[in-house]
Amino acid sequence: MAEIHINEVKKTFGKVVAVSNIELTIHDHEFMVLLGPSGCGKTTLLRCLAGLEDVDSGRIFINKEDITEYPPRSRHISMVFQSYAVFPHLNIFENIAFGLRMQHLPNSEIKKRVESSAEMLQIENLLDRYPAQISGGQRQRVAVARAITVQAEVLLMDEPLSNLDALLRLEMRAELKRLIKELQTTVVYVTHDQVEALGLGDRIAVMKNGNLLQVDAPLIIYDHPANAFIGGFIGNPPMNFLPAVIDDRGIHVEETTLTLDLLPKGFKRSGSTQNIKIGIRAENIKILPSSEKNALKGKILVVEPLGSTNLLTVIVGNERIKVNTHPDEIYLTGGEIWLQMASNKINWMDAETGNTLA
Repeated sequence: MAEIHINEVKKTFGKVVAVSNIELTIHDHEFMVLLGPSGCGKTTLLRCLAGLEDVDSGRIFINKEDITEYPPRSRHISMVFQSYAVFPHLNIFENIAFGLRMQHLPNSEIKKRVESSAEMLQIENLLDRYPAQISGGQRQRVAVARAITVQAEVLLMDEPLSNLDALLRLEMRAELKRLIKELQTTVVYVTHDQVEALGLGDRIAVMKNGNLLQVDAPLIIYDHPANAFIGGFIGNPPMNFLPAVIDDRGIHVEETTLTLDLLPKGFKRSGSTQNIKIGIRAENIKILPSSEKNALKGKILVVEPLGSTNLLTVIVGNERIKVNTHPDEIYLTGGEIWLQMASNKINWMDAETGNTLA
């Protein structure tokens, strides 16, 4: 059992605030993903958890025990680094066994655990080889096997798949998800890859400039981001944003007026006229054969056949948006189309702050 509580943790480097008063609880057996762009503080927070960085203020608890001042070896954690950090002079067996040797376990127990971990990662036939004799993907499996062999309460992973090519990353992502489910351990996983985050995490903590912006289940963050930054950061293509004005006559988007019944129940307007942003995903826009109620007129600028979908770049008034269509549907550059947004998938955001209103 391992529940982690990060209580108002702050870490600075000179005048740079890397982690700003983070408050976060990670539940027992949860796969928590720290997601954000480079420099957002996610790796620094992970290193604070590991004890590789001292915090400036705040406390860190594992199972209600304050470990803030503990050295890394006393925290009952294991870590997988982005660079693998395998030892070139040791064979694969000894690389995996390294942590167990440090614990002075008997050879019989070491052999049992190493072989079990190697089998889980499907590298049991590589134990006699050296890191230079295996591929990058296999070295990554060695690093993961070494981390899980010590059977720590918490497993920390710092962008472990970022050095792999796209196909191998896809394969390793599926393997990792299967493995973590088997292990039933608490995982904190750092990545800037939003596809990894959506596919792996039980919950995602989105960070920017050292701050936590939103912590929630992957699909909630995808469908209902807390602000425009998250909507634009997560998703491929990112969320579309259209400026709009709400008044008593309707919702004015470029040259079109949409009806007020599109607004969700309980939406409170801040005045007689309100400037907002409409956030909508490419797959939540329907192409109509002709003008209908609440349809936006657009012109196709680019058609990108992607195999599973066609991705259209469409200009609506002065704004460019992305629209996904079925690959069998044929659209031509320069053609005029009508677009209808799925009302239950619209995100209504403040025009100035970008924060979601409903």
